[in-house]
Amino acid sequence: MTEKIYTRDYYGKALVELGRERQDIVVLDADLSGSTRTSMFAREFPDRFFNVGVAEQNLMGISAGIASCGFTVFASSFAMFATGRPWDQIRNTISANKLNVKICATHAGITVGEDGASHQANEDIAIMRAIPNMRVIVPCDAYETYEAVKAISQIDGPFYLRMGRSKFPIISNRPSFEFGKGQVIEKGKDVCIVACGIMVSVALEALAMLREKGISATLVNMPTIKPIDKELLLELAEGHSLFITCEEHSIIGGLGSAVCEVLSEAKGVVVRRLGIPDTFGQSGDPDELMCHYGLTAENIVALATKG
Repeated sequence: MTEKIYTRDYYGKALVELGRERQDIVVLDADLSGSTRTSMFAREFPDRFFNVGVAEQNLMGISAGIASCGFTVFASSFAMFATGRPWDQIRNTISANKLNVKICATHAGITVGEDGASHQANEDIAIMRAIPNMRVIVPCDAYETYEAVKAISQIDGPFYLRMGRSKFPIISNRPSFEFGKGQVIEKGKDVCIVACGIMVSVALEALAMLREKGISATLVNMPTIKPIDKELLLELAEGHSLFITCEEHSIIGGLGSAVCEVLSEAKGVVVRRLGIPDTFGQSGDPDELMCHYGLTAENIVALATKG
């Protein structure tokens, strides 16, 4: 069985290591440090950790102020609260001024589960990638989360990094994270599947099912949603006429939309998108919700074999 690990555990681990390496690392949270795992940093570096309480607008405003003094700031909360409530402050204070704030949100998507629609951020990629100067990262597993946190700490300016609540399967054959680059995990010739986050592991299941049907598929892990790897997508379009995008996010404005924006420049390419329909989530078991909203290997296969 594939090992499963919380992505947020490795976010906390990366923060602690960064704190030991660099005195300029400052971490803020909005009263959810136990869940986001920023509590790991707080225990070791209490003088560089600030809990602003249930006040997400202040979380972003204070982060911006600290970053303006030369610090590298990591600001965390649940994805719903980190992107929805303080969007004004993110847009007009952090991004407009290109401040060095890394917004690292946990509990994204429908796999938040029982907390229900109010806590299930299914639109966060869309609203963050629409902001100028904002870069968007969606790691596929805990190890890639760790690598991504380390990488963005070295790159100046604002980032949004999206993590889940549930444990993610470890992608054993995944290349190392490189900002702005997609990763070809498996190369095929009949169809190209582009996935991010937890859907990479689901797509791997679909690859095995497709092989049984005699269909050879390429699988791309696309952790950087913005700026997306246009060069790789257009290169793959030379050898694939069918693309399938897979994401635990609204079908509107996320990975599928970003891929379509690029491949509209390519001739003879069809893109079929698998994501959450234009609807709110609901309370339920995470695995059952994934099935309810069609985020399954079977549905990837259905899109790949659709006439």
